[in-house]
Amino acid sequence: MDAVTRIAEERIRQAIAEGEFANLSGAGRPLLFEDETWVPEDLRLAYRFLKNAGFVPPELELRNEIITLRDLIETIDDDKEKLRRLKELNFKITKFNMLREKPLNLEGFPEYEQRLFEKKIG
Repeated sequence: MDAVTRIAEERIRQAIAEGEFANLSGAGRPLLFEDETWVPEDLRLAYRFLKNAGFVPPELELRNEIITLRDLIETIDDDKEKLRRLKELNFKITKFNMLREKPLNLEGFPEYEQRLFEKKIG
């Protein structure tokens, strides 16, 4: 832990001990952060307007489809259907990466991370 982190942690502990965090609005409820890292910086304001108007950007829609499809694949027992869905997932991940400035982090997709690792070794 670096010095800045230690200082910050110590000040947080001190504030807690002094009761500075007591009775804050929203206490006990989770914080809602809007993850906009997937949106290019120059498009963030436009995407926020779209979101407030009830529209979903294509990248976010595709990201949600990827997550849903990944969860669906885990429940499929039929090998043919699973293979078909895996191909569809692979296509969507490729398409998603083409829309982004930085590639999709595969930590949320361990089956692909392992397959890529095995491909590089083999």
